[in-house]
Amino acid sequence: MPTAGEKLKDALQRNASIFGIELNDQMRSRLAAYYEILLKWNDRLHLVAPCSPAEFAVRHVLESLLLLPYLRPGARLVDVGSGAGLPAIPCLIARSDVKASLIETSKRKAIFLREALRHLNIQEQADVIASRFEELNAVPADVVTSRALDRFAETLPKLIAWAPRQSTLALFGNERLRAQLKQQWPQVKAQRIPKSDRRLLIIIER
Repeated sequence: MPTAGEKLKDALQRNASIFGIELNDQMRSRLAAYYEILLKWNDRLHLVAPCSPAEFAVRHVLESLLLLPYLRPGARLVDVGSGAGLPAIPCLIARSDVKASLIETSKRKAIFLREALRHLNIQEQADVIASRFEELNAVPADVVTSRALDRFAETLPKLIAWAPRQSTLALFGNERLRAQLKQQWPQVKAQRIPKSDRRLLIIIER
């Protein structure tokens, strides 16, 4: 019987082209290794809601990789509320030139993130900061992203004010969030996420 990692690899191969993403076998293997270590920690830390390997491939990995076109060569990515390492870890696996800061309030989840980076041998590409972003000076960034901030509507204005002025914001949300942001940034762009009726990748280039 195929392992969870093997099922994930198969789902990535079947669905990557729908997202406009190219993954070689080595990338799929490393993404499978990431999924397997996440499963070992998930019961304790509730990193992601329970889902099948195919759902994880589409809803979490491939959705995260939609960021890749916005990451220039050598880009610095800041992932706020990183949690399970999404979207940062899939991007680091796919792009060895990218560096990242993973900001996570939960000390236990920060331990998981460090262990996952070490297990995947990408610890040199990233640092984990166990803190609330509001308590930090702005971290150097070309792109600031978030998928899972607590009290998102309340926290979003603080995140935008905190992000470096010249950075691009890449936020995962829905039409309501896009409309909220468009009031302040008429030039906001939104990309509908494949295989989802409601989710968007929302880009603010300031």
